[in-house]
Amino acid sequence: MMIYRRMTPQDVPWISKLEEETFSMPWSPESFLEMIGKEDVRYYVAEEEGQILGGCGVWMIAGEGNITNVVVAPAARNRGIATAMLRHLIQEGDQEGLTAYTLEVRVSNAAAIHVYEKLGFVSAGVRPGFYEKPPEDALIFWKR
Repeated sequence: MMIYRRMTPQDVPWISKLEEETFSMPWSPESFLEMIGKEDVRYYVAEEEGQILGGCGVWMIAGEGNITNVVVAPAARNRGIATAMLRHLIQEGDQEGLTAYTLEVRVSNAAAIHVYEKLGFVSAGVRPGFYEKPPEDALIFWKR
């Protein structure tokens, strides 16, 4: 059974490993440890039978949530984990008073774009050259 819960320092090595397997510019373990210690930041993990299969985070700024990281283990993709994690993140954020959510996604990341649109996010523009390694524009999505 999948559970969704707040990330702990013990989860950081697993999440860092998932980021390294997934992203060209992964966050360091130190960055995750710093973020999960902040008052206005929430990071969540998806855990099944003691195994971390994904993680996501949101920074809470002036009543809005900036979703920063969404990662799912390659072997666990296409099971709805990202969608469920983000639903959990949004439900928790709503309870903390967030009224809108934003995120950036590579223009070529069709799978992620599909998840965000399924959750009600709408494209609101482009950030040219937002990503490095390889260089690519980002779509800006909002859910209000």
